[in-house]
Amino acid sequence: MAIDRTQQVGPLPPPRGNGAAPVRSAGGPSFQDALRSAAAGVQLSSHAQKRVDRRDLDLDPARMQRLDSAITRAAEKGSRNSVVLLDDLAVVVDVRQRTVVTALNAQQGKERVFTNIDSVVIG
Repeated sequence: MAIDRTQQVGPLPPPRGNGAAPVRSAGGPSFQDALRSAAAGVQLSSHAQKRVDRRDLDLDPARMQRLDSAITRAAEKGSRNSVVLLDDLAVVVDVRQRTVVTALNAQQGKERVFTNIDSVVIG
């Protein structure tokens, strides 16, 4: 297929809405959405919240800050699903969504086998 280079490129159409078009990567969230989710910090899935409550795990603000930092480091390396080890706590995290999938005491896990992860972060 030949490229027609004879046509002139005209001015860009005016922006829609508030004048700022969302910037998106192929199929990904807009940059503004990514900033909002990063600012929101770490979230717990409903499954993880049940596990934390049932297992009486300590996720105090200091630990949540360490977890947030560990997730940021994993994201910088391109991780998608990670196990974060915080002292005696093991947390499985969806790095892209910054969401804790499940949590358990690292010493009391039955099999201590984690599947479908691509990284481990020691926080």
